[in-house]
Amino acid sequence: MFRIKRIAIDTYPENTAFLHRHDNGYSAEQFKALRTIRIHNGSTEILATLALVDGSDILEAGEIGLGEQAFRRLGLAEGSLVDIAQAKPPASLESVRRKIDGNTLEDSEIAAIIRDIAVHRYSPMEIGAFLVACASFMTTQETLAMTRAMAEVGTQIDWKMPLVVDKHCIGGIPGNRTSMIVVPIVAAYGLVMPKTSSRAITSPSGTADTMEVLANVDLSADEMRAVVAREKAVLAWGGKVNLSPADDVLISVERPLRIDTFEQMVASILSKKFAAGSTHLVLDIPIGSTAKVRSQRDAVRLRKLFEYVAHKLGIVIDIVFSDGSQPVGRGIGPVLEARDVMAVLRNDADAPEDLREHALLLAGHVLDFDPALRGGEGYARAKELLASGAALAAMERLIDAQGRQAVNFTPGSYTHEVCSLREGPITAIDCQRIARIARLAGAPMDKGAGIDLLHKVGAQVCKGEPLYRIHAHSVTGLGFARELATEDSGYEVTQ
Repeated sequence: MFRIKRIAIDTYPENTAFLHRHDNGYSAEQFKALRTIRIHNGSTEILATLALVDGSDILEAGEIGLGEQAFRRLGLAEGSLVDIAQAKPPASLESVRRKIDGNTLEDSEIAAIIRDIAVHRYSPMEIGAFLVACASFMTTQETLAMTRAMAEVGTQIDWKMPLVVDKHCIGGIPGNRTSMIVVPIVAAYGLVMPKTSSRAITSPSGTADTMEVLANVDLSADEMRAVVAREKAVLAWGGKVNLSPADDVLISVERPLRIDTFEQMVASILSKKFAAGSTHLVLDIPIGSTAKVRSQRDAVRLRKLFEYVAHKLGIVIDIVFSDGSQPVGRGIGPVLEARDVMAVLRNDADAPEDLREHALLLAGHVLDFDPALRGGEGYARAKELLASGAALAAMERLIDAQGRQAVNFTPGSYTHEVCSLREGPITAIDCQRIARIARLAGAPMDKGAGIDLLHKVGAQVCKGEPLYRIHAHSVTGLGFARELATEDSGYEVTQ
């Protein structure tokens, strides 16, 4: 038996355990076999990757160290006694091998794979093999089975209401922070909209990252219920609620491999919406040369897949195609995006018009779910609620209900302006490039890091005129971003 010691090492997404190399009753050969171990106390268990420790600086005799993820997931108090054993390979790996061979999997096989992934029985290499095999070929039935399995593994919320609305964008467009405008408009109208969002993975900011500039987003399921009961809505991070936990594990492997197939996208999004208890969903699919979806043909194919799976899950879905040719708004990064959102809600004269109009369009589609509104009236009603200040008031109440942010986040003080190399009109902006530059500056971990866009497509600029301003909280972050922007600014200016 071993006593648990919490080790302040972040090994996300993997569980990692630490043991002394010697004097623990195991030979070196056994340690090699125990590369993945089962840690248990009779009532709860986790699987973890084993790391060996030399010396007594970290562990004392009779202790097993657990990294932050492993300690949290095991759920036992520090000092509790546990035992270890060699972890057996999950039986579902045989189904992964069948998928690699090109076979179509049964619903039960996919469910077993997802259950094992959710409890971290798979290594990143094994997850990668499964994802690559699915990327090669996946039927609509397999996509549906994966979506259901991912939703069923984690928490499922039932609001016990016939109409629970939601809105989601498939991503890929920097600054497209419409949810933070749509939610208060819908809440001001009176529909229930419990919006759970993820944090950014490869983008400069997610809705949760931006909302965190203003309010607490780390809410439990009970806290979410309390906020929704009071304000009709919530804007929270979905990670603490444990919605579709397998999705977070899959994403951690997908992103470095740049795997983002339509089938996996559908399973990821709809599993979380289903688990969150949404009954009606507006889905925004931006189309553009540097967006995730690059042609009308691909957009139609993706729409049909979303519609098929949503229908089978009992979710009413309304899909909107939008312009994904350039970033939305001016700010890229949490603080700068929050600034734009609040400018729109305050009806400031200089608020980004594209962000305002796109949010109103999507809010109108959400309000059209209300049977009391005649078709097409949603947009006009959304516009009224924004113009009257009702949406701003709803947002302020929501911020207070979730817990107003005590820290005053500001844009990074280290700045650099990227200037045009020629005179002429701006004809294109590369969304992926702009996102990469903002991330190198430090976004989203550094709330104030990012990019302030000074010009958009169609603007006429002079040689040497600033196109955008990079913000960072460190000289190093600014240097990384500046170097990438010097190679290619992401702006196309035609002479």
